[in-house]
Amino acid sequence: MRLLTWLSPAFPTGAFAYSHGLEWAIETHDIRDGESLREWLAAIIEHGSGRNDTILLRHAHRSAKDALALRGIAGLAVASAASRERRDEALAQGKAFLRAATGWGIPELPENTPYAVTVGAMAGVHGIDEDATACAYLQTFTSNLISAAVRLVPLGQTTGLQTLAALEPLILAIATATKGAALDDLGGCAFRADLAAMRHETQYTRLFRS
Repeated sequence: MRLLTWLSPAFPTGAFAYSHGLEWAIETHDIRDGESLREWLAAIIEHGSGRNDTILLRHAHRSAKDALALRGIAGLAVASAASRERRDEALAQGKAFLRAATGWGIPELPENTPYAVTVGAMAGVHGIDEDATACAYLQTFTSNLISAAVRLVPLGQTTGLQTLAALEPLILAIATATKGAALDDLGGCAFRADLAAMRHETQYTRLFRS
């Protein structure tokens, strides 16, 4: 029940305000329909921030009661952000998540802790299964980006749901593949998505914060 609550779109993390660079990709027509959105998101999940965030989440889950280890994981997560807006997106959502979750009791974390690390630590402290948390986080991450694209392209809700359904096997595969990943395995090659996030910082007209 707690995992469902914390990762619900209604939980006030402000995720609706961030597009993870999608807004720039849509303006340049890199993303223009359901298929191009699916390909873009698949690259992020398998080779970019989706995979990295899931690795960080898993390690935070395992270190949930070790404040020193969590500090190191949080610092590494901040340092590995590909751009200023990616960093701000992760930190703002992490802060909002902890503020909203205080009623359940929160772990000892640095003031600036990225969202994926806060979710992993919270789930670990409360004894929520690590694999379930990793799958749920990655699915929520993907759903939020699809929601942004539905509003921006625009796409119909049916196309958005079809895209999520098509990505489900990949979400499960990456959630499973990260189980044995070390922090040294962080990295990626979703360069176009990283460049989109950087370009968004100077985009003239925009609706989203990233």
